[in-house]
Amino acid sequence: MRDELEREYVEYFQPRLPQLHRLAVMLCGDADRADDIVQAAVTTLYARWRQVRQVGNLDAYVRRSVVNAFLSERRRLWSRVVLTETPPDRPAVTGQPADERLVVRAALRTLPPKQQAVLVLRFLCDLPVEQVAELVGCSAGTVKSQTSDGLAKLRKQLGVLAPAGGAR
Repeated sequence: MRDELEREYVEYFQPRLPQLHRLAVMLCGDADRADDIVQAAVTTLYARWRQVRQVGNLDAYVRRSVVNAFLSERRRLWSRVVLTETPPDRPAVTGQPADERLVVRAALRTLPPKQQAVLVLRFLCDLPVEQVAELVGCSAGTVKSQTSDGLAKLRKQLGVLAPAGGAR
């Protein structure tokens, strides 16, 4: 029976790993950290696969596990270690224009973890408020306020004017 569960687990996760990795990269902004986040989530799910496989919406459950792994990783002290952008053995590149994606990702990483997760899930994954609330484990109103607060902080940090109608 164990071999059957492992085969089912591998068949489920193998095609979904690229999607989960993309989600984790959008959450944390770093491909290497995203690997760690996905690995933590997938390992946890492997240990409980017998129960997890019977969940109603398995894809949503797995995405929530990745979000939870990201939020847990952000709480650990070692996650606050900041590495330099360029390794010491390479000279810094100067005179190149800043890539907008890198600037936005850097600004996004300064937000609190839940705001960061909400913004990534709402705007980069294009999920509705209710589904984000379910994934993050809060109410729809909290998602809306976290979205508004996070966008305001990003606008302030990036020097962008707020739209006339407000953001929600």
